[in-house]
Amino acid sequence: MDEQRVTPERIEDLADDEIFVFGSNDSGQHGAGAALLAYQRFGAVWGQGHGPMGQSYGISTMEGFELFRRNAAEFNRFASAHPELTFLLTKVGCGIAGYTEAQVAPLFAEAPPNVVKPEGW
Repeated sequence: MDEQRVTPERIEDLADDEIFVFGSNDSGQHGAGAALLAYQRFGAVWGQGHGPMGQSYGISTMEGFELFRRNAAEFNRFASAHPELTFLLTKVGCGIAGYTEAQVAPLFAEAPPNVVKPEGW
């Protein structure tokens, strides 16, 4: 995999082996931002707040930083277990949840090489 690849600012389509990784709330109310896009286009399930769904993966970011940290670690393990997939990580937690990139990027520092990260992460 090309280590220089970064997550595009806008993701419209996915290849068959790509997974859209988005920030969610624990109740799976995918009403705005990347969560809404995941719901409308990439198979996110209404009412499911985290984990794999269709061609997407939700990370709960809205219920406090400790739960966010645990969900990010769970995602890193999932991605490691699925090297056949490429995960396009969006700037989870940096929108409505209100965290800064400096707070969030370290959660994915140990992500496996099949995780494509936003620029600077």
